Amino acid sequence: MMAFRLLVRRVCGVSVRGLQRVPPGVSCSSGLNAPQPFLSFPRLLPLSSCRSVSFNVQDHDDFTERVINSQLPVLIDFHAQWCGPCKILGPRLEKAIAKQKGRVTMAKVDIDEHTDLAIEYGVSAVPTVIAMRGGDVIDQFVGIKDEDQLDSFVEKLIG
Repeated sequence: MMAFRLLVRRVCGVSVRGLQRVPPGVSCSSGLNAPQPFLSFPRLLPLSSCRSVSFNVQDHDDFTERVINSQLPVLIDFHAQWCGPCKILGPRLEKAIAKQKGRVTMAKVDIDEHTDLAIEYGVSAVPTVIAMRGGDVIDQFVGIKDEDQLDSFVEKLIG
């Protein structure tokens, strides 16, 4: 990934800071949802162009860069593939984040892949959702919440 960032800076003269990997299925208001070029680099779009910004955390460095150092508030969804309640909460969280139109992002952390992060943040059950702003934990909850409760939780994070 670092080689790609250096290539982008050198060839395009664009700083990667403020750009976000766009996962499949995320709609972007700028109409830049075009097919990827023949190179196998991930699509990068400005953060502000996406209606719903969420991403899967790749490793501890990725977490530090995209969550701890984020300019926007971040909702962190600690989940597991085998967790039934996580499969219910995930889409509800996506919907709550989408309503905020880019004022908050969501990081998805699979606890089986990133046990170190789960331990570091005291996650002992899933789903656990942590609200973070400026690198500081603002609030958190464990379990499922309904849409109204999630909307309130996200609004509190935005302040």
